Amino acid sequence: MDEKQKRRLQEIITESVEKGEISGCSLLVQRDDREEVYLEAGWADIEEKKPIRRDTIFRLFSMSKPVTAAAMMILLERGLIDLCDPVAKYLPGFQGQKVEKNGELETVHREMNLMDLLHMTSGLVYDGENEAGKQTRALFAEVIEGLDEGNGGKMGTVEFANRLGQLPLSFQPGTAWCYGTSADVAGAVVEVVSGMRFGDFLEKELFEPLEMRDTGFYVPAAKKSRLAKVYECREGEPYLLYLGHNLGIRNSMDRRPAFESGGAGLVSTIDDYLHFASMLQNGGEYQGQRILENASVEFMTKRKLDKKQQEYMNEWAGLEGFTYGNFMRILREPERAVTLGSPGEYGWDGWLGCYFANAPKEKQTLLLMTQKKDSGTFALTRKIRNIVYSAR
Repeated sequence: MDEKQKRRLQEIITESVEKGEISGCSLLVQRDDREEVYLEAGWADIEEKKPIRRDTIFRLFSMSKPVTAAAMMILLERGLIDLCDPVAKYLPGFQGQKVEKNGELETVHREMNLMDLLHMTSGLVYDGENEAGKQTRALFAEVIEGLDEGNGGKMGTVEFANRLGQLPLSFQPGTAWCYGTSADVAGAVVEVVSGMRFGDFLEKELFEPLEMRDTGFYVPAAKKSRLAKVYECREGEPYLLYLGHNLGIRNSMDRRPAFESGGAGLVSTIDDYLHFASMLQNGGEYQGQRILENASVEFMTKRKLDKKQQEYMNEWAGLEGFTYGNFMRILREPERAVTLGSPGEYGWDGWLGCYFANAPKEKQTLLLMTQKKDSGTFALTRKIRNIVYSAR
């Protein structure tokens, strides 16, 4: 990447703050294990005039999902799970599941298995106007209502998953694809199999060896000043501070939650997540320490949906050319994508705009961290991708 391209990256993130598109962000690109560029712009806390810094802590939301997939790979390579295992083997709430069809409930043709979870072919959803969506929305509302009860909330990780298992599915397991709560269930499976709280397993097996010292399901009091605030950002309008809770996640992140969401619950810094991304980029190794076997990383990052399942993902505008597996998008047809890209690249994003992409062909990692409500992958992300991928 030349100096002109680096300057342009700084210009567009600064312009994005000035226009009110985001309150602030940090951006990092690494190639061949060497940092090519780190940039930052804007505010972590507008009211207190705290700028974004390299150690700013961000809520990852769905960028938590690849971490949960890695946890499942650890169990897989140790022979502790079989992806053909029914979910009900670990979570009894998934016994006797029903599928909503034409306003009625029918018995599942086969049990949901662990493979269905990892590839979002389970029939589990997040929200929607069908019965599955309505009841899932109500369950998250119940989690949020209980956040102030007990020690970090009323409902725990395994209880939440078992409750999900009792709700109707939106389709027969394996027959379609839908983005939903599968990663939350996977986190509960990790908890049951390991005999440890999900967060404790992640700390022992991933965060500690990867030196992800600022990553977890909450922010300790000593680090609270580094947690970025969340803003509703509409270009040309004043920033609005967002204090609500989403997907059962406490906005303040100030205590360890009872419900440790494998789909949305983690906080991290840009450097912490770089350690995780670099481990995958290096075939499961980090600083000479093996975290995952290379075969597990290959399995994790090269999955694709079958033809029928892919038809449902093709409806996701902005992800043209991508397939899905192990809680990540995977680029199979760059010629169909809406941005420049690299065959085989993988990663995911989050509800507040955090974004992760590994391109194995170039051995490149792209990370964007921001806290913009209802964003995911948005216009700024695509502009950044185009500059970065044109710099090869």
